[in-house]
Amino acid sequence: MSNLLCLSPPFPTWLSPDSSSSQLHSWGFLLGLMVFIYGSHAPLITLTKVDGQVPFNASSCVLMIELAKLLISLLSLVFTGSTSIPWSPPRLIAPYAIPAVLYTLNNNLVVIMQAYMDPSSFQILSNLKIASTALLYSACLGKRLRSKQWFALGLLMAAGGFHSYSSLDLQGPETIDVDEGPRLHITAWGLFLVLVYAGVSGLAAVYTERVLKSQRLPLSVQNLYLYMFGVAINGVSSLSSIGSDQGFLEGYSGVVWAIIAGQAANGLLMSVVLKHGSGITRLFVISCSMLVNALLSWAILGLQLTALFPLPCTLIGLAAYLYYG
Repeated sequence: MSNLLCLSPPFPTWLSPDSSSSQLHSWGFLLGLMVFIYGSHAPLITLTKVDGQVPFNASSCVLMIELAKLLISLLSLVFTGSTSIPWSPPRLIAPYAIPAVLYTLNNNLVVIMQAYMDPSSFQILSNLKIASTALLYSACLGKRLRSKQWFALGLLMAAGGFHSYSSLDLQGPETIDVDEGPRLHITAWGLFLVLVYAGVSGLAAVYTERVLKSQRLPLSVQNLYLYMFGVAINGVSSLSSIGSDQGFLEGYSGVVWAIIAGQAANGLLMSVVLKHGSGITRLFVISCSMLVNALLSWAILGLQLTALFPLPCTLIGLAAYLYYG
């Protein structure tokens, strides 16, 4: 992807009228691959379950993903002719620790929040990260968005909300307890935590984009620094769970290794998007992946699509047209 031009946010090169055919195809393939990997993540995890439980250590899986990204970054340096690991002054390396800390914080918040709200409420409210990313993108990076672009991002949030709401019906009425029924709940503390989650998610994306674009270093070198901290922080988290009954690689299967490979590739591709594109493009990728998730869940897991499914599809398409049109 080194031949991709430096973009002029908020519009990515692959949608620019001046883009060459090869650039269009490169960006189209890259974003399409990311959408597929994002969308296939949850169905693949479901396929790994044994008796309704994930058989592998989640923290070890995250560490393996970070290790894979670090290894690929090192190999990319070798293939480009570098015979030694480049080293920069500490003041240039230190900023890469912050995204690793922010993403680790968010991963832990996802777990903590489950005690203060039901999963469906979290799924719906997590779409607030679209608003937080857009606000921070405009404020921190100085990118002014037009009125129709703000409206487009509002449609993107609405699409996520409708898609999340429609998933409440996927289990079917026969699985719902007649006496209790589905209970949507969220406490005041849960609402506070979900706002923190949305803010940290937006800050992580915007800060990473700022660091990647502000330093004139090859992306492979920047990835090396970024994932060095990712491995270190997630390594500490993984070591804290060594005392459990579950071994580090226990429960790993071909599907688990496919998840690791896919998420590692997606992390590296996201670096390309943030370096040469924008965090707003990332939001469209994540939103489109929800639809892929639903289609794969229908095809692989037999879940039923609801009558609301075409609505988020339409809203995402309209949002993309308004934002990039």
